[in-house]
Amino acid sequence: MLEDYKKKRDFELTSEPPPQPPATGDGRLIFIVQKHDASRLHYDVRFEVDGVLKSFPVPKGPSLDPAQKRLAVMTEDHPMSYASYEGVIPKGEYGAGPVIVWDAGTYSPDEHGLFFHDRAEAERQMREGIEKGKISVFFQGAKLKGSWTFVKTKTDWLMIKHRDRFDDTERDVTLEDRSVISGLTIADLTAGRLPDPAQSRLIVGPADIEGAKKAALPRSIDPMQATLTENAFSSPDWYFEPKMDGVRALAFVDGDKVRLISRRGIDQTKQYPSIVESLRGQTERLVLDGEIVALDERGVPSFQAIQQRLGLTRKSEIERMEAELPVYYYVFDLLWAGGYDLRPGRLRDRKMLLAQLLLPDAAVSLLDHFEADGEAAYRAAVEHGLEGVLAKRRDSTYESGRRSKSWLKVKATREDDFVVGGFSGGAGGRAKTFGALLVGQYDDEGRLVYAANVGTGFDDRTLASLRKRLDAIATDESPFDVMEPGSMRFGRPKDVPVTWVRPDLVATVKFSEWTADGHLRAPSFLGLRDDKAPADVHRETATEPPVAASPVASVAADDSVESVLDQLAQKKAKLTLHVGGEKVPLTNLDKELWPAWQDQRALTKRDLLTYLARVSPYILPHMRDRPLTLTRYPNGIAESHFYQKHWEGKLPAFVDSVTLWSGGNAKDGNYLLCNNLPT
Repeated sequence: MLEDYKKKRDFELTSEPPPQPPATGDGRLIFIVQKHDASRLHYDVRFEVDGVLKSFPVPKGPSLDPAQKRLAVMTEDHPMSYASYEGVIPKGEYGAGPVIVWDAGTYSPDEHGLFFHDRAEAERQMREGIEKGKISVFFQGAKLKGSWTFVKTKTDWLMIKHRDRFDDTERDVTLEDRSVISGLTIADLTAGRLPDPAQSRLIVGPADIEGAKKAALPRSIDPMQATLTENAFSSPDWYFEPKMDGVRALAFVDGDKVRLISRRGIDQTKQYPSIVESLRGQTERLVLDGEIVALDERGVPSFQAIQQRLGLTRKSEIERMEAELPVYYYVFDLLWAGGYDLRPGRLRDRKMLLAQLLLPDAAVSLLDHFEADGEAAYRAAVEHGLEGVLAKRRDSTYESGRRSKSWLKVKATREDDFVVGGFSGGAGGRAKTFGALLVGQYDDEGRLVYAANVGTGFDDRTLASLRKRLDAIATDESPFDVMEPGSMRFGRPKDVPVTWVRPDLVATVKFSEWTADGHLRAPSFLGLRDDKAPADVHRETATEPPVAASPVASVAADDSVESVLDQLAQKKAKLTLHVGGEKVPLTNLDKELWPAWQDQRALTKRDLLTYLARVSPYILPHMRDRPLTLTRYPNGIAESHFYQKHWEGKLPAFVDSVTLWSGGNAKDGNYLLCNNLPT
């Protein structure tokens, strides 16, 4: 089956994987599109069938326009291990040139329905279709989604997009030029940059995510929360998402059964029928995390706009508001899929799988993110009227129910949530409603501390509806444990009546700053939120941006460095260093490399490694993707040394290398790259 593949390649020279017996897999069938700049640029569309990859090079690449018929040429089968191949095929070898994984995902023949969960039938239909010269497939990739046909002509094949909700006559998908696993482009590989094996892993199913655990579909999950930080920052180890001003919701998708659950665990399914209907169209069982938003007159997500959709229970009201004020679900994380709990996996891997599995439409979308440049993301968010950005560490796990420093929020405006403890009497046009809300937050001792009177930000409708809710929870005793002293009670004259209420309501309030005595300056009401428990309302203290975010120290390995230093401090002469998810065996750690000199003790191999770990955040960004020539002193600096440019032995998977022409040897040589802390 792979004889043609084997005959065309010399596996002593090419970095491509050697042929292997056809792989017997389970689960969904996968597809791969590899962008390959050989004698001419083309896109290799490959389908998993019977344990190999059926291959169709498409010279012009796929088109989302059904009117475009793209030439495809069926070539030799490839081994399944080729699915993750990225690299540069050397000159003189078949197909010489750079290759990236341009798209990846799963597929099903769709002529007679979808067979994602019936592998045997899907493969039978593919064999039959290839034999007859016509196949119809449904792609679920990061870039290619929806139905396509491959039709055989007299000599070759044509690849054509079917008309469906994923066709697009305006979007040229080939302009999206980055690899879906490494983020590199063909130009990057041509310039000598190669994928980092530690960061490049092909994810096409939940079982591919390192750390994923088999688990039943959960009934509930406590969402992870972000920690406030003052300033925007940039780092290659973080993603940056626009902060959407809406309500958090987890979606539990099980075929036609869909539940939308708020942050507090309240079922919101009936309130958002359009979102529920969209999620019923997914082809996999999923648990999603995202934000439900409504747009203001500028087309910008608005917390005040979404207020009109909260708390509706009557079907007629919900249907009316669906037409008047549509809502949208922006999905940013995948917590469970296809029988696996994905929360222990890396965010990067969860997002890669989410981009494939989520089928978006008008009501449900994947939330885009920026990579590395958080300051540009923040500026863009502010310019578009958004409330800021969420920074998320690429390798972070999902910490259910925790406010984590692996997720940081940077707000463009100052706002926070407060517990409503009472209201003051109104005058004039507000005589029948109220003058201001009395709000506060809980401190670390569980005391409700007064923060402000909030008297602005209300329209007549909000005043009336709020007064009804406040009257229903009125009480004789103040819920505040710490109150404002002096002749002005809560910032109001003593003769202004105050009605206390049970601390059941949470309000979002915008303000200019906190005063020195702990009160809000210029507070303004934005809305009530039912998705947050009053007991969870505490004053947020901003944390510092990560040290690794600075332009110099751009490696987010603070924890890894500290771990390395702790391990080296154990004074063992031999140990296996655990660093960055890798294992590095070390021996002779007390061997002297620099002899003692005057008052300076001898410096050992352990000292050298300790030094390298300490300076790694500063030197790694400058060493990245630079071929190394080593000067080696195996017995210390006082003994003989030699130069080493090329590495002939087998390298650990985490060590990058690059093949470059060596003029001195008149042949290609393999140069080491130092792109990560384990190296």
